[in-house]
Amino acid sequence: MAAAPVDSRCIRAARAQDVIIVANPEMRVSVITPEDLRAIYTGARSQLPDGSHVLPVTLKGGPAHEVFLMNYVKETPDQFRTAWRKAVFTGQGAMPRAFESEAALLQFVASTPGALGYVSRVVPGDKVKPLSVLPPPH
Repeated sequence: MAAAPVDSRCIRAARAQDVIIVANPEMRVSVITPEDLRAIYTGARSQLPDGSHVLPVTLKGGPAHEVFLMNYVKETPDQFRTAWRKAVFTGQGAMPRAFESEAALLQFVASTPGALGYVSRVVPGDKVKPLSVLPPPH
């Protein structure tokens, strides 16, 4: 039995447990490290290593949200929400904007300079820049 052909018009996560990191197309970087993602999404950093400002956005829930948090932020959705609520309460940060759907997140990222997010797949016309995530150091 032959394998189904790969649709080259669509970039999908390589495995079900992966997500695709997407950025505004004007972002100068094309790769990011897991450490950078964790620092950005925990509020420890608001800039990329090249000095450009970054605006992280999230999904409100779902498989891609859970996978992203576990793989890159190393937190459960409850831990992530609790940490950000504490930061907001103590005046140490503003919770990342969260979207109900991947389509809404993609539209925001495409039109907002510095925006960074994640989705399960990207298709032509989404007008975002998929970023490569460097493997963690061994």
